[in-house]
Amino acid sequence: MGYTDQRFDVNLSILFTELPLLERPAAAAAAGFTAVELWWPWIETPTPAQAELDALKKALEDAGTQLVGLNFYAGRLPGPDRGAVSVPGEESDRFRANIDVAADFAASVGCKALNALYGNRVEGVDPAVQDELALENLVIAARAADRVGAILLIETLNKPESPLYPLVSAPSAIEIVDKVNEATGLGNAKFLLDLYHLAMNDEDLSEVIEKYAAKTGHVQIADKPGRGAPGTGELPLEDLLDQLQKAGYQGFVGLEYKAADAAASFEWLPAEARAAK
Repeated sequence: MGYTDQRFDVNLSILFTELPLLERPAAAAAAGFTAVELWWPWIETPTPAQAELDALKKALEDAGTQLVGLNFYAGRLPGPDRGAVSVPGEESDRFRANIDVAADFAASVGCKALNALYGNRVEGVDPAVQDELALENLVIAARAADRVGAILLIETLNKPESPLYPLVSAPSAIEIVDKVNEATGLGNAKFLLDLYHLAMNDEDLSEVIEKYAAKTGHVQIADKPGRGAPGTGELPLEDLLDQLQKAGYQGFVGLEYKAADAAASFEWLPAEARAAK
């Protein structure tokens, strides 16, 4: 067991960001990784030109990297936004416009997981109205994901860094997962279990894993405090990932941490353990 037994991928929206988007897959490959994930890369638009989508597909293929996770359009991220699913008006419209674009791109590169960030609470809007809108949008997204053989991910964030985001506990995200599955009957909505965010919420990580491993579709990690690489903080990440594996989780573990020098930040993981098995 241990780190060498996991299937890691590099989040190219938080690591290697000093490089242009199209150069990041090759940088991850040069560091020994074969799997990558991305937030929605085109912050300004939910519907980029086909040429831009094709260029990203080519960059992934040329580097020999597999995209294993992609966010739907989520507003300005990094930035003030935390998704668009529950945000009435223009943002919800943008999310809907993005659904098929993201799903079709995922299909074109063999990506099997699409993450829909819920969105912040909006001042002056009834939370119940936002939740109703979110469920409508997530149902459409789940169907689109299913159409391309993918799962839909629902993510918990953390309250200190995302005070307006309503899903700041594992149970709050699981509740949405269950509601979406109930509404669609597809069963392809899953929990995105981010150990850093859960730790920032002071949740009992072992208990979360025990309860929700079966509903987990993707895992992300960073150490706490600081959101740095494993070993820079206090979290027993190796033990927690072992526990997840023992509980039956066989998916990818996204490296979603901050590092001034991405290539140098992987020293905790032996080079021979970086290619996804």
